Amino acid sequence: MSPRAKLAIIFASALALAPAAFGYVGPGAGFAVVTSFFAVFASLVLALFAFLTLPFRRLVRRIRRRRALAKARVGRVVILGLDGLSPKIVGEMMADGKLPHFARLAEEGTFKPLATTVPAVSPVAWSSFQTGTSPARHNIFDFLTRDRATYLPDLSSARIGPPRRYVNLGKFRIPLGKASLRLLRKSKPFWKILGDHGVFSNVIRVPITFPPEKFHGVSLSAMCVPDLLGTQGTFSYYYEEGDASVSEGGQCIKVERNGREVSSHLLGPDNPIKKAGGQLRVPFNVRPGKRDREVEMSLDGARVKLSVGTYSDWTPVAFRAGLGVRVRGIARFLVKSLQPFEMYVTPINVDPDRPALPISHPYIYAVYLSKLLGRYATLGLAEDTWALNEGVINEGQFLEQVRRHHNERERMFFDALDKTKQGVVACVFDTPDRVQHMFFRYLTPDHPANRGRDTEKYAGTVEDMYVKMDELVGATADKLAPGDLLIVMSDHGFTSFARGVNVNAWLAREGYLTLKDGAAGGKWLEGVDWSRTRAFALGLAGIYVNVAGRERQGIVPRDGVTALKKEIAEKLKGLRDDARGRVAVRDVYDLGEMYSGPYLAGGPELVVGYDAGYRASWDSATGGTAGDVFEDNVKAWSGDHCVAADLVPGVLFTNARVTTKKPHIVDIAPTVLELFGVAVPSYMEGRPLELELPPEPEEAEKDVNEKA
Repeated sequence: MSPRAKLAIIFASALALAPAAFGYVGPGAGFAVVTSFFAVFASLVLALFAFLTLPFRRLVRRIRRRRALAKARVGRVVILGLDGLSPKIVGEMMADGKLPHFARLAEEGTFKPLATTVPAVSPVAWSSFQTGTSPARHNIFDFLTRDRATYLPDLSSARIGPPRRYVNLGKFRIPLGKASLRLLRKSKPFWKILGDHGVFSNVIRVPITFPPEKFHGVSLSAMCVPDLLGTQGTFSYYYEEGDASVSEGGQCIKVERNGREVSSHLLGPDNPIKKAGGQLRVPFNVRPGKRDREVEMSLDGARVKLSVGTYSDWTPVAFRAGLGVRVRGIARFLVKSLQPFEMYVTPINVDPDRPALPISHPYIYAVYLSKLLGRYATLGLAEDTWALNEGVINEGQFLEQVRRHHNERERMFFDALDKTKQGVVACVFDTPDRVQHMFFRYLTPDHPANRGRDTEKYAGTVEDMYVKMDELVGATADKLAPGDLLIVMSDHGFTSFARGVNVNAWLAREGYLTLKDGAAGGKWLEGVDWSRTRAFALGLAGIYVNVAGRERQGIVPRDGVTALKKEIAEKLKGLRDDARGRVAVRDVYDLGEMYSGPYLAGGPELVVGYDAGYRASWDSATGGTAGDVFEDNVKAWSGDHCVAADLVPGVLFTNARVTTKKPHIVDIAPTVLELFGVAVPSYMEGRPLELELPPEPEEAEKDVNEKA
């Protein structure tokens, strides 16, 4: 980046408006991050101060670390997070002898189900893992929350605000100050508390850590890190013939052909410094190479060699905004066909080699990993599930993404294990979650998504993934030192998602939600008559009451909320799917009765606990109001966990004996604090697990001699 660019803007992505879901329901709300000369100058001053005080700070830190570790019962806590790993599947495969490393860990230590949160949704559960609190105390209730004024969705975990002032310079506008970038998850993660007591932590890709917080340690953010467009993942599909469209998750762009060469452009964020804005573009040309199935791409002044049917490596791309400002990203290219031309491009990730926004703490940690291990995926939800849902890539191409991302994560994790000799190493792997979401239909032969599709080629994919996780556990165990505690855990389990329930359609049928006269309904609660609507659904589990004085057009008096919640819950619980002869809704949770805390009002009044095989329909998740109450789920996304929490507990393996009868995910944070002799804060609702730690080598040898 040029000096002028450093004095102007480091990065500014497109600020996508609210009508966009994300992650599990589609691309998400956007982000804009800017800075100015004054911010850079202040950073330089702070850097100079930090350099001058470094010896003193190191001395203080060493004293604090010695004091902290003197109280510790362990040398190191290693937390291996395997998102979505199911205790039911693990148990069955261990019984069949297919998971030897898990089995050994269970025999020598512990294997138990780990109770999850209500709702059983990843951002909620991982927030409870790190803070030891319920949603009412950490403020994360779903992927999405609602704007009380507009009723439109907002990203639940982060909030971005624009700079307050700009200086106009002809057709350009230069910000005086930086955008606000705020993490909405409340309560302190346990690694920040440990850091306050001198204990170092290395935290890699734990969900809901964007933007990164300062603490004594290093971290790389995960879920909710945006792509360069500011969404939670927008792929591009380039095609030559006919018409193409996708319903969610991507954009279709028709290429131009000139003889043997095709040309088009990559679409980037809106121009951050031009008054007129406009989406930034980088042109490219593609032509056949000298060898069969070889392709040459001219992109951003560089030549990139591709092979038909094979992903490229991460390829850097820079969008030029003017005044020397470049917004940098990376992408992978997959040429599917030359005649006619078809190409898939992954979402454009933030370039970790030159991060355009903070994705790690300290900022340089992302760069360190990139220099050491090569460029890697930075997008929060990096595996492109929507491209597979839309048929733009096939199962094999999706699994190749999963494999590459998993290998990137392994290299980071093992580097952390090698470098962090004391304290905490925590790393979350997304592989189990993504594979089960997209391949669970192979475990349920009558799944609607199997109609007209092959059911044999990838029938062993889920089981193969569990074997891969077993190998990871074995490799991790090999790197443990005497006195280390290993915790292998998941945030929730998994089940089938065969039928969708449109909660808004049910609310309309029962008279709780009303459309305007003549309105057909649609996404994002379009056409709802708020003057006659008492309740509505948004996201993957929540029902909100339209409360007077809280929502902008609320009509339900506050003293009538309790009665309305009870009425809706009694009607909805036990809802039958007559077409299948099954109960679809197992339970309806009143969060006001379950939880207490300062952020309770930010969540929904009710959470729907679906039975196995059911989930909020795709339309319901995005605030859809039209259609039938029940519908088949025919997407590749055929497995899920957004059901009644008792149906999908996570797993807990440790190399210590856990005597706690029913461990819960909120217990992990206080357990780690207690192991390092740090007092558990009173606001934490979890309790330290009762552990019988493995003896030190000297103690074990002494016990053997005494028994002999």
